[in-house]
Amino acid sequence: MVAQAGGTAMAQGSLTRETANDRFKKTFNSWFWGGISVATVMHFMLFAFFPELTAADVRYGFREFESVELPPEVDIPPPPEQISRPAVPVVAATELEEDITIAPTTFEENPVDKLPPPPSDASKLGDKPVFTPFTVRPEIKNRREAVRIVERAYPKLLRDAGIGGNVNVWVFIDVNGKVKNAQVQKSSGNASLDNAALTAAQKFQFTPALNRDKRVSVWVAIPISFSVRR
Repeated sequence: MVAQAGGTAMAQGSLTRETANDRFKKTFNSWFWGGISVATVMHFMLFAFFPELTAADVRYGFREFESVELPPEVDIPPPPEQISRPAVPVVAATELEEDITIAPTTFEENPVDKLPPPPSDASKLGDKPVFTPFTVRPEIKNRREAVRIVERAYPKLLRDAGIGGNVNVWVFIDVNGKVKNAQVQKSSGNASLDNAALTAAQKFQFTPALNRDKRVSVWVAIPISFSVRR
């Protein structure tokens, strides 16, 4: 019985031992009133040292309006009278007593040996485009090379910008098929493309033109197109 009573006293002593939570609860009043005091001091200092706020000047004035005299009214003239439509032309009925036909053209009536001769002064012939009689037209020898020549002459700035155009060029071809002169027949509207076309045309190689069985110098027109392949 003594041992049992002693054990009960020790258990009760361990149950009434003060814990950290109990000690924290005892300091609650000190922390609470200390926090209230600090908050009060901070609010007081905030209101005491806070910069003074002033309202902006929102006054505004007004300017007197000046009267403006309106210009006098302009009399709009009446629209012109409508132009009368022209009379519809009437085709008069004409009776033809006999049929009118065009005689057929044949080589029997116009033999080849009577064709006009080629011009004798070849130096003046190359100055400007003129017609020279020929029976066989000159042709570009290597069209693939001609395409590469045009691509190399295409201005890089215009090619990168996607600007292209078509140029018709007069070229003067001598009896050996070489281009001796070139002029713009129809412009593309861009001077750089026109100059590029002239530069390319002067590097072309042609077969010589023939008038019957004789080589002749001729002017021919060739189209040159600059375009960007997509």
